[in-house]
Amino acid sequence: MSGTSLDGIDAVLADINEIGKAAILQSLSLRLDPTLKKELLGLQQESANEIHREHLAANALADAYAQACAELLHIAGLDAKQICAIGAHGQTLRHRPHKSILQSYTHQSLNPALLAELSGIDVIANFRARDMAAGGQGAPLVPVFHQEQFFSHHENRAVLNIGGIANLTLLPKHGEVGGFDCGPGNILLDAWVQKELGKEFDQDGQWASSGRPQEELVQKMLSDPFFAELPPKSTGRDRFNLAWIEDHIQKSTYRPEDVQASLLQLTIQTILNGLQKHAQETRRLIVCGGGTKNIALIELLKIHAQKQIPGLVIESSARYGVDPQLVEGLAFAWLAWAHQQKRPANLPAVTGAKGLRVLGAYYPAA
Repeated sequence: MSGTSLDGIDAVLADINEIGKAAILQSLSLRLDPTLKKELLGLQQESANEIHREHLAANALADAYAQACAELLHIAGLDAKQICAIGAHGQTLRHRPHKSILQSYTHQSLNPALLAELSGIDVIANFRARDMAAGGQGAPLVPVFHQEQFFSHHENRAVLNIGGIANLTLLPKHGEVGGFDCGPGNILLDAWVQKELGKEFDQDGQWASSGRPQEELVQKMLSDPFFAELPPKSTGRDRFNLAWIEDHIQKSTYRPEDVQASLLQLTIQTILNGLQKHAQETRRLIVCGGGTKNIALIELLKIHAQKQIPGLVIESSARYGVDPQLVEGLAFAWLAWAHQQKRPANLPAVTGAKGLRVLGAYYPAA
């Protein structure tokens, strides 16, 4: 898995039993080659010669994934022949769900056939397309896995994944599982700190903590129509990017650190608003994703939650045996397993698809 933030590749070796319970046997995280990262970021905007450039980037990403798999197997002392399949998401360059299926599409850059050839392991990829063909958003796809791993018959729970985009999975003890993208996670925070300080990310949220949220700016950003939309809904860098920030700032004279503090507040507020609006009876919020490393974000989330949703317990997925950084990688291993089992893995209540579908496409190693 290499997520929206493009901060690296997470590889997990998963053991999944016959009823779908998954456990991590081994894992590793590798930094993405800076040149490839820059190209993948560039390809997320319209640019010259992008078809040729994207195919080369897809090949390079397949090679990087293959190297991650080889290193992971070496650490685990296993051979490629002992692995059932690789679940590979690829790198999202465009995500454009639309009410008309003829106008709806998503594109994850990857050459899965090359990955199968380089790794010697069957590959399952292109998970989102089948759901979109059935009228769904194609995202989020991880709620079905969250249901398998974190559901409780005793309390209403939710899972919050803070990646580039933040998404919620709603796990009521009775009733239907829900889920949706609630807004930006790290994506705007990273974009602004890169522009202003030349850093890849705001370490522990220290820079945001040095500023003060500007209420007028926060409210202006919260007026984006996406936040008022009802689920199913999903989003990505197509919508939330540096240009989006600059459009909301325009000619204002906010201090850069105050903008960062406001973006942090936006992430927190959209998470809590989504939870309060669609699952206010939630008693436990299980948090995962790279955003868990942002100490300021998590601490402020807990503080604001007690005002907005009193009694809500917020804790890491590590409490349930899964490293927060690895939940999404494990989820796509599970989705590959589900494909092999011919088990439908979308949730129409989450994505809006007209029915259950087996997700992914199969690329045999030989």
